[in-house]
Amino acid sequence: MIVGDGGVLPFILIPLVLVIAGLGMYFSWKAEQARLAAFRTLADELGLVFTEARDSGHDERFARFGLFRKGRSRVAYNTLYGSTAIAGHDLRVRMGDFQYKVDRGSGKNRRTETVRLSYLVAWNPFGSCPETIVRREGVLDRVAGVLGFDDIDFESIEFSKAFHVSSDDKRFAYDLIDPRMMEYLLASAPPAFELDGGLICLSTGKGRWEVAEFRRRLDWLGGFLDRWPRHLADSMSPADPGEGDRAEGGLGWFS
Repeated sequence: MIVGDGGVLPFILIPLVLVIAGLGMYFSWKAEQARLAAFRTLADELGLVFTEARDSGHDERFARFGLFRKGRSRVAYNTLYGSTAIAGHDLRVRMGDFQYKVDRGSGKNRRTETVRLSYLVAWNPFGSCPETIVRREGVLDRVAGVLGFDDIDFESIEFSKAFHVSSDDKRFAYDLIDPRMMEYLLASAPPAFELDGGLICLSTGKGRWEVAEFRRRLDWLGGFLDRWPRHLADSMSPADPGEGDRAEGGLGWFS
């Protein structure tokens, strides 16, 4: 057998590489088909509508959430939406997969990366809230805290070390995150979530959830709403139903 310089080896390697690439594409396709089937099953269980269609307007409808304004070529897909009963609450939800593209490096090392993630947006049954973000504390947050950047501290040192909280209204944040809510957040280790107007958004910010995880996130949200302080709910203004017909998302995008 002749090897190298126009020999037999290239004729063996090229088909082998093509076969391996083809198998990779096939198994990727099979995994995506299984994901779609699982989404359809979950939609049936929850009484939601499912569509795999690509929605390039999602980032505009929910522009209030910075998560959906990153990068370029932004698109939502594999979307479940409608109303579903969770922990005694009739929740209007929209959830699924989302992706955007970012450029990394420079010059000859410049490359385009596709970031894929999953999210859950729900209409807040208690009303409209000031923008409030709660997420796990990171190293950069601790550095920023030393430099005096905004992070709301609570009486619980354990909670303040575990979570970074920011809000347009500190009084609202203190009212919302009372001892009962702190206990729930510490025990349940939620993804980052943001309240803004009449909406609640949950996401880890990167990586797609397994389909079963969407159900667990909904259950978590039900527990979160169950612990919403009564006095805070009584003092809140109902969210504007007309908000759903405007660009930033709301009731019109949940049905």
